[in-house]
Amino acid sequence: MTSLTSPTPTDTPASTDPERIARLRDAAYRIRRHALDMGEVQGQGYIGQALGVADVLAVLFGDVLRFRPEDPEWPDRDRFLLSIGHYAIAAYAAFAEAGIVPAEELETYGSDDSRLPMSAMASYTPGMEISGGSLGHGLGVATGMALGLRHLGNDARVVNLLSDGELDEGSTWEAAMSCAHHGLSNVLAVVDVNGLQADGPTAGVLRIDPLEDKWRSFGWNTRRVDGNDVTALVAAVDELTADPTGPSVLLCDTRPGYGVPMLETREKAHFLRVEEHEWQTARDQLLEGQTR
Repeated sequence: MTSLTSPTPTDTPASTDPERIARLRDAAYRIRRHALDMGEVQGQGYIGQALGVADVLAVLFGDVLRFRPEDPEWPDRDRFLLSIGHYAIAAYAAFAEAGIVPAEELETYGSDDSRLPMSAMASYTPGMEISGGSLGHGLGVATGMALGLRHLGNDARVVNLLSDGELDEGSTWEAAMSCAHHGLSNVLAVVDVNGLQADGPTAGVLRIDPLEDKWRSFGWNTRRVDGNDVTALVAAVDELTADPTGPSVLLCDTRPGYGVPMLETREKAHFLRVEEHEWQTARDQLLEGQTR
């Protein structure tokens, strides 16, 4: 497995190894910092989601995904599918932390001729497997990719990051049925359950609970966890990937703006507008929380 840093062998259980947890928490901090720096370039954006999902991305890229930063097209890589294209700012931050994209390139985010457009585009960005945007397509693509990899005898996994809002889409559940029907143990779906979408709270737009029961009834190995707790995330991923007999889903309850108290409580957090003088305050609050 290729990760951000090679874990140190230890007699401590893997999911509670303090060095492993510290490494991933530090990575999550840097992902959040990258997201804030990119957000300042535009003065607005999907900052709340990026801050909320940073711990999840740190665990995926630091501990789960097999990849070669210098060779994004490596045939045996695990495929990371970002079906929520507006989370591109979060993915770019994770790509920079993983060495797939140079950190200095983040300064071009959303600019003309940049490889880092505001919505994910596979044709522009190294490491971006699909172009996101129209929600509800990611898991269907993941199903097809996973089937193709199995037919090729390739043991690479497909990890699809999707949102709770995408669970409003019938195409997501059709794909979920197909994954289970074909026994695709090489698929891991990771759902950012932040309770928020463009039209308001997810529960008000279309109720999706009981999530765990729904996924289990579709034949998926299911865990629900605090998505802002690195230790809990590591333990859950370890359980799901140990010896899967079919597709697995990790439901991650996250909080938009997590790590920056000023933004955690901001209204209309789906698309944040941050004043020019607030960006440094946001970085200061992030650092303060990291050093506590």
